[in-house]
Amino acid sequence: MNADKSLNLADFMLASAPRAATSLPPGFWVGGDRQAGWDDIGVVAEGFGLPPVDAPSADFYGLWLGAAGWELRAPAAAGFTPLRLDFSLGATATRLRQAGRKQPLARAVGLKPGHAPKVVDATAGLGRDGAVLAQLGCEVLMIERSAVMALLLRDGLLRTAPAPVAERVSVLQGDARHELAQLARDADVIYLDPMYPHRSKSALVKKEMRMVRDLVGDDPDAGDLLAAALASGMRRVAVKRPGGAPALPGPAPLGCVEGPNTRYDLYAPQADQPSS
Repeated sequence: MNADKSLNLADFMLASAPRAATSLPPGFWVGGDRQAGWDDIGVVAEGFGLPPVDAPSADFYGLWLGAAGWELRAPAAAGFTPLRLDFSLGATATRLRQAGRKQPLARAVGLKPGHAPKVVDATAGLGRDGAVLAQLGCEVLMIERSAVMALLLRDGLLRTAPAPVAERVSVLQGDARHELAQLARDADVIYLDPMYPHRSKSALVKKEMRMVRDLVGDDPDAGDLLAAALASGMRRVAVKRPGGAPALPGPAPLGCVEGPNTRYDLYAPQADQPSS
């Protein structure tokens, strides 16, 4: 469960290189307002192997540093609002305030009175589920494959997360399939929330998730990630799925926790799975 909480964002970006420069969309750029921190802009741009710019491009995806922090900007033609992760405002802040141990997410990871498990959130994404678990007392290591999303997540947590969340969360940029075998030694639960299957009506998907999907794509290897989680020897693996969606490819879940619109499929290590 080691990711250095003391790293500032620039140091975090340097620690993530050279992985950061991989899988960027064509034309990707990094820039910002000089008054917001030109040195940080330069370090982040260098981590992505790009020169910093002092004006955003309307034609391509990019990262922009303003007074409120880093944000992801989409091409103007896409019609997306810039995405900046803020854990102190709106629905995210409300969800943190209303977090409870009897909620399906908490039950799925085995959170009980007197026991707050150490959780590896292997598909961190926007970080909201992991933040809720941290609010409830869990130590959470968030792993995010996309360097762009990892940077936004780290920045949002540093700038806006409530103290209990900031103290209990670490962020690691990398491919969880290759990290879980080692990280599982210090944790109790692996939590997976792979990108939900495409819906036929895009209006049903929140704009921010459509933006993330447009940038990083789906998770076609979610079955491989589940296999890596089970092979790690972790005593509990919880997988978030949409209501009505099939389980991930692989062994059948041993049980599930139902929520209003989602469910959490529960697995045990391979040695404990029933033989087929």
